[in-house]
Amino acid sequence: METRYSASPVEAKGYSTQELRKEFMIEDLFQADGIKMVYSHIDRMITGSAVPVKKKLCISSGEELHVEYFLQRREMGIINIGGKGKITADNKEYILDGRDAIYIGMGTKEIFFESEDESNPAKFYFNSVPAHATYPTVQIKPEGEASEGVVIVKDENKVELGSLEESNHRVICKYILPGQVESCQLVMGMTSLKPGSVWNTMPCHTHERRMEVYLYFDLPEDAYVMHYMGQPQETRHLVIRNEQAVISPSWSIHAGSGTRAYTFIWGMAGENQEFNDMDNVKNQDVL
Repeated sequence: METRYSASPVEAKGYSTQELRKEFMIEDLFQADGIKMVYSHIDRMITGSAVPVKKKLCISSGEELHVEYFLQRREMGIINIGGKGKITADNKEYILDGRDAIYIGMGTKEIFFESEDESNPAKFYFNSVPAHATYPTVQIKPEGEASEGVVIVKDENKVELGSLEESNHRVICKYILPGQVESCQLVMGMTSLKPGSVWNTMPCHTHERRMEVYLYFDLPEDAYVMHYMGQPQETRHLVIRNEQAVISPSWSIHAGSGTRAYTFIWGMAGENQEFNDMDNVKNQDVL
């Protein structure tokens, strides 16, 4: 498990491009037959991935957490961005298609990852944060029919925003949040841009009460996203390629413009779970 420490906005203003990338980007997440994890001291968020191809993978706590098992004092959300796969949590199996998700509550001792087809492996992306209580493990689907242990994203949690004229026509699908899938502090979802739109999270904002991690994907090899970060009057940029993630501290904006439409997963943790608790920044005030 790789460890990242907190950086203040004063320090970040002086970083070179490579220093910004080293501090805030996660460039090599999805590794065949491996589990990759980055432990950030910003709200103790762990960002990770599991790509089972020929092997069945099991997550472990690592020396960094000093616990008996990974979710002894944590919760996690997982979204599959690859082929069909299976997650086994304490001997209960969950089949996840692409774009399906699962919330796993604190106290779950064993978590295994498998793919149905090694030629089209599952790509499990996850966020994990400290927890103070145990909430039920729930599978989440963006559409379909609900069943025991399976929640379908509610219509009110599929929000269409923006317009093609503003280049930001997008659909926000909220997976883990109060009133749909309960958690201690983790909030998680996915935003997909419509063809012809390239901007996300506009107008930009900060939220002092929580941090956020973005995973960008659905990008061809020659495409990229310019991710904008920093304080509103001290902005910087990061060039993000397909299936790379960026850690966004609470003091930073987090917006992007791509060379084409793309999709990103957002995960948040901090003081509250209010999706709309934002400190908006007027476009004319961004420097």
